[in-house]
Amino acid sequence: MKGFAGKVAVVTGAGSGIGQALAIELGRSGAKLAISDVDTEGLAATEERLNALGAPVKADRLDVTEREAFQAYADAVKEHYGVVNQIYNNAGIAFTGNVEVSEFKDLERVMDVDYWGVVNGTKVFLPHVIASGDGHIINISSVFGLLAVPGQAAYNAAKFAVRGFTEALRQEMLVSGHPVKVTCVHPGGVKTAIARNATAAEGLDRDELAKTFDKRLASTSPQKAARIILDGVRKNKARVLVGNDARALDVLTRATGAGYQRVVAAVTSRTMPH
Repeated sequence: MKGFAGKVAVVTGAGSGIGQALAIELGRSGAKLAISDVDTEGLAATEERLNALGAPVKADRLDVTEREAFQAYADAVKEHYGVVNQIYNNAGIAFTGNVEVSEFKDLERVMDVDYWGVVNGTKVFLPHVIASGDGHIINISSVFGLLAVPGQAAYNAAKFAVRGFTEALRQEMLVSGHPVKVTCVHPGGVKTAIARNATAAEGLDRDELAKTFDKRLASTSPQKAARIILDGVRKNKARVLVGNDARALDVLTRATGAGYQRVVAAVTSRTMPH
């Protein structure tokens, strides 16, 4: 993957899934990595694989919801490498539950990690990325940042928010003339641990939900997702759609406007237990 050699890239949520695949692909492409996760075992495994590739790596436990810790982390990465070129705000969690039965704390937790984690990462690294003279901020939204589905109000809210925040940021960088590119990524179903690690509202079978996701919806490998994302970053795309499902659902929302909601509700009624 050309265009990444010598660049310092920060990846959150690098202990598994897309984050791990991104870190390894970047390492293969000659980048220097700063990786983080709350899952220290997964993080150590990613670090080990990067060491085997001979890629420079700084690995730290980081909770993206802890703003002060994130600020200190950004300064430490800058001090360690002298420059920061890219940040991939990838850390995320999932939760399933209708609004009616979801607890406030569950909704807030998803927003804290999936939206505020992205805002925290963007804000604390933005000065460093601007100073690099060749910066790129990559925020991971979701296909659920393009359309909403029943049972995913919290996740939809966070991922729609990431999309709005990122698209505004890209325009601000263009208007201000800062040397920073901005990309918003919308993965469809990717074979990661996010569904298996997800929480669910009381009365829902978490394992059954995860099995349904893995069997019916997860169609793209993390490795393929990482390659698609990095290709989009190299080409400075504003929006990167990952997977045939993401592309198809993007077409559906463009073609039908708000009409997609009836389609999705009808499909959900037929296929999901309720």
